[in-house]
Amino acid sequence: MRLALFEPDIPGNAGTCIRLGACLGLAVDIIEPCGFILSDTRMKRAGMDYAARAAVRRHASWAHFQDERRQSRLPGRLVLLTTAGALPHTEAVFHADDILMVGRESAGVPDHVHQAADLRVRIPLRPGFRSLNVAVAASMVLGEALRQTGGFDADGAIPAQP
Repeated sequence: MRLALFEPDIPGNAGTCIRLGACLGLAVDIIEPCGFILSDTRMKRAGMDYAARAAVRRHASWAHFQDERRQSRLPGRLVLLTTAGALPHTEAVFHADDILMVGRESAGVPDHVHQAADLRVRIPLRPGFRSLNVAVAASMVLGEALRQTGGFDADGAIPAQP
């Protein structure tokens, strides 16, 4: 399983997602352009010392990311976390090789990215609330996806990475 950040625009959230990936043993794909310089201090602060232990792959563009998927370097379905998703994440069936993608905090993802997604899920919210922070949303959905796919051991821990 992987976490993909589509053109992230808030460095602290990107850093938090990278830290999340490191702690859960998941690779993180950053699809550029970003709304900040990747060496931004705020991103490093959010990632803390965990960022150095994260498996991060940068993609110069959406087209580059899609080329990687087509060439099977990134197998698995593209699962988009979106407020426009028809299926609640708690009803989705996740696969161990899924790529969970979050969009920009400011704008989500464009229509062509929505169309490319194999599955679009949403997190149910109370009426009158639009969305969660992307790092919070990623954490919630990744937790459910890992639970479903055996990503936690019998004690509820993440197995050690080789």
